[in-house]
Amino acid sequence: MPFLPITKKEMLSFGWNEADFIIVTGDAYVDHPSFGTAIISRVLEAEGFKVCIIPQPKSDEDYKRFGQPRLAFLVNSGNIDSMVAHYTAAKKRRSDDAYTPGGKAGARPDRAVTVYCQKLRSIYGDIPIAIGGIEASLRRFAHYDYWSDSVRPSVLFESGADILMFGMGEKHIAEIAHRLDRGESIKSLTDIKGTCYAVNSDEFKPINGAVECPSFELVSANSEKSKQQYAISCKIQQQEQDAIRGKTIIQKHAKQILVQNPPMPPLTTEEMDRVYSLPFMRDYHPSYESLGGVPGIKEVKFSIIHNRGCYGACNFCSLAYHQGRQIAVRSHESVIEEAKKITAMPDFKGYIHDVGGPTANFRATSCEGQLKKGLCKDKKCLAPEMCPAVKVSHEDYLKLLRELRGLPKVKKVFIRSGIRFDYLIADTDEEFFKELINYHVSGQLKVAPEHCSDNVLKYMGKPSFSVYNRFKKRFYELTKAAGKKQYLVPYLMSSHPGSTIKDAIELSLFLKRNNLHPEQVQDFYPTPGTVSTCMFYTELDPITMQKVYVPKTAAEKAQQRALLQYFKPENRLTVLSALKKAGRFDLIGTGKDCLVAPERGAPQPQKKKKTIRNVHKKKK
Repeated sequence: MPFLPITKKEMLSFGWNEADFIIVTGDAYVDHPSFGTAIISRVLEAEGFKVCIIPQPKSDEDYKRFGQPRLAFLVNSGNIDSMVAHYTAAKKRRSDDAYTPGGKAGARPDRAVTVYCQKLRSIYGDIPIAIGGIEASLRRFAHYDYWSDSVRPSVLFESGADILMFGMGEKHIAEIAHRLDRGESIKSLTDIKGTCYAVNSDEFKPINGAVECPSFELVSANSEKSKQQYAISCKIQQQEQDAIRGKTIIQKHAKQILVQNPPMPPLTTEEMDRVYSLPFMRDYHPSYESLGGVPGIKEVKFSIIHNRGCYGACNFCSLAYHQGRQIAVRSHESVIEEAKKITAMPDFKGYIHDVGGPTANFRATSCEGQLKKGLCKDKKCLAPEMCPAVKVSHEDYLKLLRELRGLPKVKKVFIRSGIRFDYLIADTDEEFFKELINYHVSGQLKVAPEHCSDNVLKYMGKPSFSVYNRFKKRFYELTKAAGKKQYLVPYLMSSHPGSTIKDAIELSLFLKRNNLHPEQVQDFYPTPGTVSTCMFYTELDPITMQKVYVPKTAAEKAQQRALLQYFKPENRLTVLSALKKAGRFDLIGTGKDCLVAPERGAPQPQKKKKTIRNVHKKKK
């Protein structure tokens, strides 16, 4: 199958005079199953609808390219939130964009979903508009917006769209499409799971069993009381994000009410297999070739997604809030079929770059109870300690990897998406661990302990650092036994809520003791929809409602970040200021245990002379 139309000429070549749906997206058009626009467009095509795509529109002429769709416009910001695409955690403008031709920044607007919808309204009037993707999904309620340092209303209200799809949208869009095709009004689609809609307060009828969040007005007032209300709101939203037991949530916005229906159940294996069997071209649209291609395809072109969802649900990660904590998986047959398509590609060199998902080594639900009652409301499966009900097994994943390794033309199968090391080390059968080291690591294995302070890890929703140390010890034992030189590359994060300068120094010393020199470190980024972002804004843990220390000033955030790269000359003065602030003058000097040298001309701390009392004490 060819690429779907992105120009009027291409649409006419299909023999179409109009499109049923037009997708407006902040990304360039890449027809690969790692891109949301590709999946939604191919799902609609498989359902019998005509789909055209407007990637990264700028002028009115771009929006008018295909005319008015027969059924609706579908709008997304692209694979990531447009503000994250544009700005670093320090709010500095990025110079590149991996989802734009040539990798050039500036091809999409800030708050793309809102801008696109408002432009469509100004041109087409009361045309049906549905929004989805990560930007819409994570901004569906009143949310803290880091870039404006304010609480903004639901993106449904800001954009003026008619309906919002949250989570992975295949089931949602198919139902919406067929009901619109049957003549139903988009305003009448109020009973579809996984969607949000708006209703005027004077027309709202109470919904049995619904839970009410504090209103937009209550959570946006920027007072101590409003921040408490915001934390309560966050807790409700997180707790009800479960397809089995999740309830309808409502939130008032002035004279309107946002209604979130319960989440859509995840795809079954058969449904997921059908999605990934669709005729993706697995590349960017050929019109981008002369512009340098789309860099974002490089990491995923020869990769395979085998699962969705994550019951690890780290507090700083939005994946569980977007995809859910339930695990959905593809069959072995489906994954193998995709691998065969990859091996037939002319530029395939024998290496499958990844077989993963949000967490690579999850192939089943966390426990039997999850299937009947849903995931627990008030506790995590893996942190701070692993729940005894969690079923730990790598048997199915290992079998899948062995089948992939056995395919003709496949030289290596790597695992580059996250391995959940706490889950791995809990497996008493080390067969997968050994084969991971022998066959699936390309010199370095990236893992995410995130920090070494148990106090910070608690707020991150991660296990104790002792778990990582056990994993690290066993990894190097097995690596040595296999006669390989392989290394762990730990992902680390600075300035997460709960992290003090003392904690940051502890992390810096961990790096020094282990001779680690990370080239890149992640400063905590308060993105919409996460528990950690709620902590950042409110300085409260929404689960316990206890106070949390939050490094907020640019100066302290810079200090914590610099401590993770204390060895860089350009960070020396910042590290010095952090150590002085913490009173850690013992770490300033030229000794082997010091982090940085003193300022030129500054006196070095003198070693204490042994007193007679100390000598006597030593003799004892």
